[in-house]
Amino acid sequence: MLNQIDEISGIGLHLDLVLRKIQDAYLKKFDELGVDLTIEQWVILHRISELGRTASQREIVRTNFRNRATTSRVIGKLESKGWISKTRFDGDQKRYKLELTRKGKKIIKLVLPHAINLRKLAVKNLDSEEFEIFLKVLDQIGYNYYSEQQ
Repeated sequence: MLNQIDEISGIGLHLDLVLRKIQDAYLKKFDELGVDLTIEQWVILHRISELGRTASQREIVRTNFRNRATTSRVIGKLESKGWISKTRFDGDQKRYKLELTRKGKKIIKLVLPHAINLRKLAVKNLDSEEFEIFLKVLDQIGYNYYSEQQ
């Protein structure tokens, strides 16, 4: 048991260091592109782009794995930058519809190719089997923490 503890004692630190390297790479690229953008803003902006006409604040909250207040703050910031508009769906006054503005579409067009390249960099020198195992391990770690809290 002690040997196993020694092997896993740095797992949190290791995950944190890797995550910081990924975040730093994205932030550096945003800076190089001259775009005032955080990673959370990029994730939500890109998700709105992916969802297209069906993008709603409720869906973004559901799929963003952040609480409603944090997501709402980020959406407000994107709106204040003029990158998205927030209106109500026709016939559904309970849901907010989120749409990219012209400025927002330009940001997507500028940043997306670089984001794709950064994603490719993440899996460089990994074959598909190694990547599948990596995802399976991450999912299991996440599940372990989730199931422990239930």
